[in-house]
Amino acid sequence: MAKEVEALQAIVPRLNKMLESMDFGSVTLVVQDGKVIQIEKNEKVRLK
Repeated sequence: MAKEVEALQAIVPRLNKMLESMDFGSVTLVVQDGKVIQIEKNEKVRLK
C-alpha cells in the first residue's frame, strides 16, 4: 500500500502542472495492471 501511495504522490504534481499549463484539451491516464504507466496531454489551441 505504501508503494501505491508513493506512486500517486509522484503523479499528482505532474498532472497539476499539465492542467495549469493548458486552457483547452485533455489529459489521459494510461493504466496497466492497476498502475498508471503513461500520461498523455492533448492540447487544443483556439484561434479567434
